Amino acid sequence: MTKNDIVQKLWNQCDILRDDGINYSHYVTELVLLLFMKMENEQVLNQSVTYDHRLPEGCRWADLRKLSGVNLLDTYKRILLTLSSGKDADGKTVVTDPLILAIYNDAQTSLREPKHLEQLIKNLDQIDWFSAQQDGLGDLYEGLLEKNANETKSGAGQYFTPRPLIDSIIRCIKPQPGETIQDPAAGTAGFLIAADSYIKSNTDDLYDLSAKEQKRQRKECYIGIELVPDTRRLALMNCLLHGMEGDAEGVVHLGNALGQAGENLKPSTIILSNPPFGTAKGGGNTTRVFTYKTSNKQLTFLQHIYNGLKPGGRAAVVLPDNVLFEAGVGTDVRRDLMDKCNLHTILRLPTGIFYAQGVKTNVLFFTRGETDEGNTKKVWVYDLRNNMPSFGKRTPFGEEHLKPFEKVYGKKADGTSKRTEGEWSFTSEDSEQSADNSRWRCFDRDWIRDTKGDSLDISWIKDKDSVDAADLPEPDELAAKAMGELTEALRELDGLLSALCCSDKAAAQKTMLAEVLGIGAEVGE
Repeated sequence: MTKNDIVQKLWNQCDILRDDGINYSHYVTELVLLLFMKMENEQVLNQSVTYDHRLPEGCRWADLRKLSGVNLLDTYKRILLTLSSGKDADGKTVVTDPLILAIYNDAQTSLREPKHLEQLIKNLDQIDWFSAQQDGLGDLYEGLLEKNANETKSGAGQYFTPRPLIDSIIRCIKPQPGETIQDPAAGTAGFLIAADSYIKSNTDDLYDLSAKEQKRQRKECYIGIELVPDTRRLALMNCLLHGMEGDAEGVVHLGNALGQAGENLKPSTIILSNPPFGTAKGGGNTTRVFTYKTSNKQLTFLQHIYNGLKPGGRAAVVLPDNVLFEAGVGTDVRRDLMDKCNLHTILRLPTGIFYAQGVKTNVLFFTRGETDEGNTKKVWVYDLRNNMPSFGKRTPFGEEHLKPFEKVYGKKADGTSKRTEGEWSFTSEDSEQSADNSRWRCFDRDWIRDTKGDSLDISWIKDKDSVDAADLPEPDELAAKAMGELTEALRELDGLLSALCCSDKAAAQKTMLAEVLGIGAEVGE
């Protein structure tokens, strides 16, 4: 059984939750409270080395599976209350693990029917957990989060960046052991987990590191911030199942990166993020002062990111188009970014790969300079947007679409590899390979300032579906054609009304239209 098969089986459990009246947007939050208990049990049972329970006695999977009926539902509610408060019914402290307390903070179930809880437990027990162990429980859990983001209308996609894009960014940035990696808008911690997986794959699952280095990697190297409590809960579970513990508050802290929580962060070696977009409100913050005050949340996040890098630190951030061209404060922020950092690469992403169809996004890659002046000399742009398929469920966006970009990006994580203009992987075979249809071009800082007014909305590939204004007919010809098409449409509507025995209504409408147009004859006669 593959990971995708198991993920689908887990997702099918949401049918039971729906039968209990649980809202569509709460499926995964409700399911993972129970699922985490099962996964924790599997870790204990199937580890080749000793793995102690993180959940206290009386609050484990085995304590649920032996019960049924009202007793089962009452026990489950009591367990959630214990894990949330840390105390049992007698007031005795039984949970001291801060991560468990954080994961189950304010946890409660909306299940009302004992039979539904009993069915969930029975179904989870029947899943092929041996196969799940082979793929890794963490990857299985993240697959469920991705399923939720792709299939619900709850807005889950706003915090789930497509996995192929995350993995491509990680391969470009190349995180190394010991580097501090931050995501100020962590969501379900996809970027942090992908960075950890990359490092583990290059260090024999950390066995190449000393015991001290392994401990630091698990507890100190990753830090995320998430504003939404339920999303943070998902992130903490995700990290813990991937062997990432973080500090006393876990890898992902609850708070606002644009407020005090972000201000308290130490400078990072790497920052990877997809800040929330979809509204420009809420960027201003009275508890934290940014150099350029704006209500545009993305511009404020961008300031946090480039100011939060150590000298030589690397960043990759997903941003909507408006950040690249917005005037006023937007121009000031971009100039500040290009002064303080080497903005070496922009990846223009295709539409349709995020939950909000039609949203145009980009990935900005930059490295913090040793000084705060004149660090950007030239910007390389890869256009993966124009003349690309319309991505969605029928045409999924995948690794194969990003490999050509990774190749021209180069092996050096800071973007300083030797680069040459020209990349035609997605150009039709009968097209001429020229600078005009190359995906990969370089633009000098002076040209961006003098020609673009420091806008970074740089595009040169002509979309095959667009119409060149130079080829359009004269305005009077366009107007005459439009009027002719409108007249013909009115004739057809008049005929339809007559066929439907609505001649009186048709006559009244024609009379009114004639008055509006200032003509004596009725339209259509």
